[in-house]
Amino acid sequence: MGETEYRNVRLTEDAYQRLKMRKQEGESFSDTVARIAGERSLLDLAGILSDEEADAMRDAIREREAQSRDRLDRLSDEMDS
Repeated sequence: MGETEYRNVRLTEDAYQRLKMRKQEGESFSDTVARIAGERSLLDLAGILSDEEADAMRDAIREREAQSRDRLDRLSDEMDS
């Protein structure tokens, strides 16, 4: 296998700190950048769903959120009793 090439990259302090926060244990900064660069943006998903599919997904999410709120309310009531 060939030798690894290295590049220097200048970052602002803010960008460095944000990158450092995303860095996982045992991961080099190069590993972190490669992982983040490989992530997909939500914009990559634009146009994948039809309007009907998107509506159905929104409805399912709202229903799940309502169920979660109801469950949390019940648990809270049980704890207060």
